[in-house]
Amino acid sequence: MRLLLDTHALLWWLDGDRKLPARVRRRIADPHSTIFVSAASAWEITTKWRIGKLGGADAVARDVNGAIVKQGFTPLDISIRHAEHAGRLATDHRDPFDRILIAQAQLEGLPIATNDQVFDDFGVERFW
Repeated sequence: MRLLLDTHALLWWLDGDRKLPARVRRRIADPHSTIFVSAASAWEITTKWRIGKLGGADAVARDVNGAIVKQGFTPLDISIRHAEHAGRLATDHRDPFDRILIAQAQLEGLPIATNDQVFDDFGVERFW
């Protein structure tokens, strides 16, 4: 199965946090799964760390790409197509990180591991 991780799911996975449901942990750990991490998550992690809203994530924030590669995850770049789609999403949701993740999930046909129910408003398949 292919699965896109929301930023909090990535951080909880890396930290071994039990807030990440067992079924999500099993899917991420499954060697047959392809796990995608968006460039938007790298942007979100480093931005929130820089402004002091993400304490405890120093090592990840200093090398997001290294953390992704070490886990064997697949980086997902943000394309012009993704950005256009995110900008055109019709609802009032203002979080730019979520908007990119929603666009990527929609355009790439990826379910997303997230506890954020706002993704349901966009018809994105949530795996939680």
